[in-house]
Amino acid sequence: MTAGARPRNRKALLARAAADLFAQRGYHAVAVGDIAAAAGITAPALYRHFPSKQDLLGHVLLTGVDELAGRVSDAVAGLADDPASRLRPVLDAAAGVSIDQRQLTALWRWQGRHLGAADQKELRGRVGALLGHWLSGLHALRPDLDRGQAQLLCFAALSVFGSVGDHRACPRTGFAELLADLGEAVVRAELPEVTPRDDDWRTRVAPPPSRREELLTAATRLFREHGFHAVSVEDIGAATGIAGPSVYRHFAGKSDLLLAASRRMADRLTLGLEDSLAAAADPADALRRLARSYVDTVLRSDDLIAVYTTELANLPERDGRELRAMQRGYVAEWVRLLRAVAPDLDEPRARVTVHAALTIVNDIPRTPRFSARPGLADELAALASVVLAAGVGSAGAGPAGVGPAR
Repeated sequence: MTAGARPRNRKALLARAAADLFAQRGYHAVAVGDIAAAAGITAPALYRHFPSKQDLLGHVLLTGVDELAGRVSDAVAGLADDPASRLRPVLDAAAGVSIDQRQLTALWRWQGRHLGAADQKELRGRVGALLGHWLSGLHALRPDLDRGQAQLLCFAALSVFGSVGDHRACPRTGFAELLADLGEAVVRAELPEVTPRDDDWRTRVAPPPSRREELLTAATRLFREHGFHAVSVEDIGAATGIAGPSVYRHFAGKSDLLLAASRRMADRLTLGLEDSLAAAADPADALRRLARSYVDTVLRSDDLIAVYTTELANLPERDGRELRAMQRGYVAEWVRLLRAVAPDLDEPRARVTVHAALTIVNDIPRTPRFSARPGLADELAALASVVLAAGVGSAGAGPAGVGPAR
């Protein structure tokens, strides 16, 4: 290529730069000029390839799904005919592409809400086609499952692979194998029988909230649905039936609302951790209790957990640093307990296992087809415990130490 010549793969370079920036900062915090600069071109030159930032996000996600489908297509094609021998190649391929495309998994989980309607529909169609092959194979392997159970296990396995987006650093060896092991444990999991107690929380009637609580609830929902940058104080006021300036009687600004929501989620998780540790007889019991506590907290805090997971970068630096430290400390307690159950399990593998379990619990309730399942709390607690047990087993300690959380 001569000096100054345009690289033939510029569109791919732009897509990779955009994926990196969207994953690091979030969709709304990235400008077209940022993407262009990262790719070494001007913003006007970028528009020769993509008409808008939203179209660029759509291209990144759709081509990423196509790559995943291409990498697993051969194994998936024969899954229904020979599920016993074909399952592992599918899981190995999915784990490999998830690691190779870590930014994609993070974008898929959290930034897909910013796609245009047409791209959202297209993405659902392509993912649905891929999962259709998985479902056929899983039904052949597990004829005991009904369609809803098979869908749940397939999506939970995808969450295991999607959890790689939460890692800043990954184990140098055995990462793909461990992910595939965890995914296999999920698709082979025995789901608990449905019990009516799981739905009690859905039917409770709360007392009328104060205006401050109304604003906090509305802001958290809007931040989750649209992202912090896309929501104005006027939007928050309108959602509660007041003028935008009236919001300032209760909160100093939009950042204060985000901070209040994030601290509330952090406090709920900390309280659940403390209660689990105080009531536990041993580390395995503490881990079972903590898994159940996390499930119950997430199901009662769906908007809060989404905001706490995705929007801390939009807080003032000091507040964001404090809350990120709380997040790391919370995960570290899970890792400590898991390693107490399995002393031979090294910290990197324990951390991968914990993130996989947490990601299942975070992701499944956000999927409309699963959010109303009557036994969802028990199912999520069981799946989290299955993943933790598989992590214990990967250290050679056997899976007996961490049973289903009840």
